[in-house]
This record gives sequence, structure tokens and C-alpha cells, in this order.
Amino acid sequence: MPHALNPAADAGTTPPDLNATALDPGSPVSLYVQIKDLLRGHILEGRYPPHCKLPSENDMIRAFAVSRITVRQALNDLEKEGLIFRMHGKGTFVAKQSTFQDLGRLQGFGEAMRQMGYDTYNKLVSIREVAASPQVREQLRLDKGARVTELQRVRFLNREPISLDVTYVPIAIGERLAREDLATRDVFAILENDYGLALGHADLQISSMLADARLARHLGVADGSPVLFIERLTHTMDGGGETPIDYEHLYYRGDAFRYRVRVERAAF
Repeated sequence: MPHALNPAADAGTTPPDLNATALDPGSPVSLYVQIKDLLRGHILEGRYPPHCKLPSENDMIRAFAVSRITVRQALNDLEKEGLIFRMHGKGTFVAKQSTFQDLGRLQGFGEAMRQMGYDTYNKLVSIREVAASPQVREQLRLDKGARVTELQRVRFLNREPISLDVTYVPIAIGERLAREDLATRDVFAILENDYGLALGHADLQISSMLADARLARHLGVADGSPVLFIERLTHTMDGGGETPIDYEHLYYRGDAFRYRVRVERAAF
């Protein structure tokens, strides 16, 4: 089995599942893609934990009965995805995962992660009717004294807690959400697919903070650990108009998640 990071270690041993029978030469999927997908699966499933040393190129060439270029193509792709890193003269190792979500697309967490091949699920902390705070009223454009549904969930990525999501929606929506499978489904998907609400855009504000005791407990980190805090207000599209429908406070572990966005330079 693979072993922990050790700069003085010799080439890694080859696990029994890394062999030519794991590949399908008759498949339209290239051999290097099959190798990449196999290794990625082992990494995401935790069979190759962070800092684990992967089998050497020579081990994989012999095990898979493929060329060096095929193995290197697979490893290059995994390195570009941030799943592995190389140390000259010492080998290839599994990187500590720091997942990305693209800010340029409005997606639910589960939707975005599943497209990247990650395993996600939610732990429902609470769903309840509460008096809307002045901040929530302002964001959702509600009258004074209005009540909202507050939904709290811990989001898990590959069985590790990654965020605490606190969502506020109007009571009419919240009453329906309370009957849904919120452990496995994204709110965005429910709003669009089940309720027929077309989502338009979201406004985001991003800052940092330190985890208090309660947040640290939910995220599985030490009290005072850095947390990425995101406010997100999502709007529906109403025939030319827009209505705020979903206001969220998202608390992400600072060591396990990053956002990225592509920006274009405007012509002058």
C-alpha cells in the first residue's frame, strides 16, 4: 500500500488494483484518461490520503502495460487539477485537497462539486421559522415584522465538513422546502426544477473571519481558525424584473476551499 510522505523513501509499492486488468483497451476512452480516472477515484475516495506517495512511473508502466508517455499524460492532468504534486528525485505525492468553485457561474455547492467528480452530502442542522432581522428584511425586501424560514446545513465534501450554510427564504418557499430531501439536494435545483422558479443572478460579498466555538464544532476545526465568509443574495428572473429569493451566509473552512473567477479587461 502507499506510504506517508518521506523524502528519503524509495519508489512506492504498487497496490494490487493498479494493473492492466483495471483498463479497457477496447474502450473509446484513451488509456491515459482511464489511468487518470482510476487514480483520481482513489484520491477522492481517500484510498490515497494527503501526502501519500503514489507508485512510481516505472511501477505504473509495468502494472498497466503502457508507455511512459501514457502514464505521464495521466499524471500531468492530475497535477493540473491540483490533486498531486511532484518532488524532484523523490516521487509523486497526493496533495492536500483545496477544492475550487467558479464564481463566474451561479451554481449550488452540490451541483458544482458533483460536476468535478466529488462526493457531497448535507447534514441538516435546523429548519425553522424566525423573525427576519433588519439585514434579512432589507436583502429580501420584506416588510417590518416579516418572518422567514431559516435553514442551516453543514456541507460535506468527500466525507469531510467544508462549510456551514445559513439560508433565509420567504415563508411560502420555506414551508415547501421543509418537506424536501435537503440532505442530498441543492436548494437551487429544487427552486428551479420542482418549483419552476428561474434563477437569474446572485450578488456576493466575500470576507474573512475567525471561527467561534459553535462554527468550529460544525466545521471540525480549532476555535479561532480562519474562515471564508460569503454573503450571497440570489434573484429570480420575473419577465424582465428580478426578485430576491434566497439570502445566504456561507462559512467555509479556510484550509479546504477556494473560489476562482475569470475577469475580462473592458475595452476603452
